[in-house]
Amino acid sequence: MKVTKTRIPDVLLLEASVHRDTRGYFLESWREDRLRAIGIQHHFVQDNHSYSVRGTLRGLHYQLGTPQGKLVRVVTGTVFDVAVDLRRSSPTFGCWVSETLEASEHRQLWIPPGFAHGFYTLSDSADLLYKCTAYYTPADDRTLRWDDPDLAIPWPLLETPPTLSPKDAAAPPLRDAPTYP
Repeated sequence: MKVTKTRIPDVLLLEASVHRDTRGYFLESWREDRLRAIGIQHHFVQDNHSYSVRGTLRGLHYQLGTPQGKLVRVVTGTVFDVAVDLRRSSPTFGCWVSETLEASEHRQLWIPPGFAHGFYTLSDSADLLYKCTAYYTPADDRTLRWDDPDLAIPWPLLETPPTLSPKDAAAPPLRDAPTYP
């Protein structure tokens, strides 16, 4: 597995070894001992699958009381994936990183607990799978405004405005959002 640190060193881009032949390919999408060897010591407790159509923007989501680390991968389509550091004690508080994740590239993004996460669907549709380090807790669910001018994330919008849920459309900016210590 190839590991690349992003602008925020805690967020990692992972590239699995893909074994191809005339039949197709094989890869290990998750292997606990290899993740532990690169410093991801978290235990995963839940898998999520999100299907979205072109122009859908989901996020930026986080759980305040039970922060989730997420190991994100796209299995069909292409998304612009974003993580925002919400840890006030971090030197990168309020900073964000983005990666375009394409199913054909088999790359994954490790987003540790303490970050908001969101993505925008660039292909006709996309299936995003992610492993979580904490269970979904509805009472802890929070959303950060996707177009917060203080964050200035350059979403590669194909349609304006993007398709949002009512919750995402009403999300507060970072300056008004609850964050982690």
